[in-house]
Amino acid sequence: MDLLTEGMSGGDLTTLLLEVFRRRADRLSPAEVMRRYRSDRFVAPAPISFAALRRTEDALLSALPDDFEMLVPAPVLPLAAHSAVATVDPRKVIATVRGSEVAADPTNALALEASLRRSQALAEGARSSTPVRLAASQRVVRAQHFKTPGMLAHFQIFGLVTAGRDTGNRSFEYLQLTEHLRFAARALAAAGVQRARIGLTCLDDASRPVIGRLCDDLGALPGIAVLEDLNRTSGSGYYTGVCFKICAGVEDHFVEVADGGFVDWSQLLTGSRKERLLISGFGVDRLTESLPPSAPGRSGNHD
Repeated sequence: MDLLTEGMSGGDLTTLLLEVFRRRADRLSPAEVMRRYRSDRFVAPAPISFAALRRTEDALLSALPDDFEMLVPAPVLPLAAHSAVATVDPRKVIATVRGSEVAADPTNALALEASLRRSQALAEGARSSTPVRLAASQRVVRAQHFKTPGMLAHFQIFGLVTAGRDTGNRSFEYLQLTEHLRFAARALAAAGVQRARIGLTCLDDASRPVIGRLCDDLGALPGIAVLEDLNRTSGSGYYTGVCFKICAGVEDHFVEVADGGFVDWSQLLTGSRKERLLISGFGVDRLTESLPPSAPGRSGNHD
């Protein structure tokens, strides 16, 4: 293990692994490939129809503010893109023999691109405060095994990121959170969600005024309850300042369909502690499955 991880260059390791997997592939017959296809959860088609997913995706896209740029991310990222700046166990990500890894969340790719653009802006003006707003919809893969029904090995995520500079008094945090959450309200309504709940969690005392302002200012959103979630335990160490969960009402219960918050990734990627980054991720499959039968995203679900 020491030789493979530390005593060999990246190029030599790639050459070795390519040859290993070439030889292994040469030994496999069509029948063996078919057996693997039947049993490998990573390669099976999605259980939900393309048309239904597309309708939900279109609803999300229709609600996106004009100042967000939609990107088409690559299906792979540099090795450690999910673990070097975020607290993601590398074993939950599918690594490739070419020193890259399969996308597990579009916000990681969007964060890299946004940080690159912010670095270029800072090189031109050290106090540049022009935000970078990016979005993408991408099918991703998670390698951890879930026993819970409805948890998939691959699924679609509609992700947003806003990167910019700290402008003082938590004004950046308040303004960008407001934009992301208002987008969420419009998107859920466009998809056919009739009631939803946004739970805000404060991760440090300095961010508490932001929570109070958001609960007051967004309290009038139709069909959506905005409240402080004091019981959330997940996200600590991943998010900073403020994070949120969005749940859609399904009959007599709520289903989580989105998650987001502030992260320190852009600070690490640009080397500037003044940088701020807000991310949001919407589970397109989960949202589609939670819609009532008459909703736009569910009509013709099995066509």
